[in-house]
Amino acid sequence: MHEKKLTMRGVFVNGIINENPIFRLVLGICPTLAATTSATNGLGMGLAASFVLLGSNIVISLLRNLIPDKVRIPAFIVVISTFVTIVQLLMQAFVPALYDALGLFIPLIVVNCIILARAEAFASRNSLLLSAADGLGMGMGFTIALIIIGSIRELLGSGTIFGTALFGASFEPMLLAVMAPGGFLILGLVLGIVNAITDRINARKGAKV
Repeated sequence: MHEKKLTMRGVFVNGIINENPIFRLVLGICPTLAATTSATNGLGMGLAASFVLLGSNIVISLLRNLIPDKVRIPAFIVVISTFVTIVQLLMQAFVPALYDALGLFIPLIVVNCIILARAEAFASRNSLLLSAADGLGMGMGFTIALIIIGSIRELLGSGTIFGTALFGASFEPMLLAVMAPGGFLILGLVLGIVNAITDRINARKGAKV
């Protein structure tokens, strides 16, 4: 039985759909719940994590044959923390309001299990181009998931999406949606819906083969 050859397109799409960090692998739930009180915050966290994912995957792939096995995890964390520091400084300089809103969860990207998992499971074992595609795909999948959850919570919690009001003055916000318990409920519902749709699509593809 031959292993399926990896392609850049396949690896990229895989990170968005079949191995979406939130909807399929259920990783990074803590920053997901903390950063999705609004669509803007979700977008900001997603882009920050995507930058770190892409940068760390590229560097770790380039150094994969030079890093001794005994120190590979500490070495990965050093690489990841370097890119987190870069994105932290950029956000402080250019989008301070978003940086203040996300707060502690920007530096905590260093220990985000999604990024360390991709470094260990993929970037340390594959070529530069495939690792870059994996970082982009996983980052895109993570960002899309955060935007979806953030949009739902913001819409229910304040009647807006990306700060734009969609309802009239008579709208009564569901404050639970922007609180932690509401975040868990909405995440669970979206997770169930997305998985049901994805499984049905994959089942249809399997039936056609």
